[in-house]
Amino acid sequence: MTLRTDLPPVRIMVRRWRPMPVPSPAVCPVDRPSGNCTTAKLVVSDACDKTKPMDHLRRMGALRRKLTRAGLSGLLVTHLPDLRYLSGFTGSSAALAVARRTARLFTDSRYATQAAEEVQAAHVEIVSGPPAVAAAQWLAAQPGVTIAGFDPAHTTVAELKRWKSELPSGLRRSFLEEVPAPFVGQLRMAKDDEELAVMAEAALAGCRLFEGILRFLRPGIAEIDVAAELEHKARMMGAEGMSFETIVASGVRSALPHGRATAARLPRRGFVTLDFGIIHKGYCSDMTRTVFLGKPKPGERKAYEAVLEAQENAVRAVAPGASCAEVDEAARGILRREGFGEAFSHSTGHGVGLEIHEPPRVGAGQSTRLVPGMVVTIEPGIYLAGRFGIRIEDMVAVTRTGGQVLTPAPKALIEL
Repeated sequence: MTLRTDLPPVRIMVRRWRPMPVPSPAVCPVDRPSGNCTTAKLVVSDACDKTKPMDHLRRMGALRRKLTRAGLSGLLVTHLPDLRYLSGFTGSSAALAVARRTARLFTDSRYATQAAEEVQAAHVEIVSGPPAVAAAQWLAAQPGVTIAGFDPAHTTVAELKRWKSELPSGLRRSFLEEVPAPFVGQLRMAKDDEELAVMAEAALAGCRLFEGILRFLRPGIAEIDVAAELEHKARMMGAEGMSFETIVASGVRSALPHGRATAARLPRRGFVTLDFGIIHKGYCSDMTRTVFLGKPKPGERKAYEAVLEAQENAVRAVAPGASCAEVDEAARGILRREGFGEAFSHSTGHGVGLEIHEPPRVGAGQSTRLVPGMVVTIEPGIYLAGRFGIRIEDMVAVTRTGGQVLTPAPKALIEL
């Protein structure tokens, strides 16, 4: 599915906001489909879509090198995002068996046609029983596969017991072994060029949605109506869905970090936090902006400026080699200095990709170092119970020289 971004241009009177051009290297103007890419009336079209197909064979090769270094001759993959990353399969029931020279995807008859179309990096086998059981049995029958790994983070005790019970009796104790590290998850942390291109499209679509929702916001509208409008526009643009349940938290409810939309009505005066994302070609976007209805008091403006300074300082700290703890402190230190340290109650950010929350976690004490290709959120916030809350969030891709913001929507305080 292509992603449309041809929503009508925003024309809204605000005190401190001016529409800004949103860079979009993979879109073409509607009225000049063969011209250069622009940011006027935009639509992502097949003719101008610069995203390339995912290279699943390359990913399989990288995984096999990891298995060899770990002394494993096979791997059982059951976590669906991992499975999609390796094979391209998007169904809801499957297992992937990876050996050193071959791989086989097991699914049921509902997905026979879909799997044949989507999967090129593995053979496909349709089974009537549990796909994971069939995958484990297949691995056990492969010459040279003496130990097969599985990811304990995505395996229940009951599942493991079932898999072992279906193996030949001589293999039940020793054939399946916990992997020492989440091999596929490690690969997924650093996005390849194809993934980054798709995620950039998703992030820019989020920026257009934010621009559009600004003209919809006004006192008296229910939060759930704001969320519904945003989600409807996302679908109209071609989004596959939302990355998570849309957060619209207004007035005193903005002090709830995960204040999902309710029937509460937007106040005549107060902050409104909008936290949302879309799914595009399987990949998630995530952004947060906080705006103000009416005119903020000096203390409210000061609080917003503190969060903005913290957020931008953390964005500047994103660079290859920086630890996640260092990026977190870049935001946390500013808020501590401004007297809001205790009001910042969560980590500064997280990885994002096929799942909305992925490693690494950008938080205090996190020693993981950033590498080019990682995409993380930078989202400091303050939450003052009974008063208000403020959060600002960008998606940032780690480059060879620093960080690139993928969500360039305005962050200066918007007063509606």
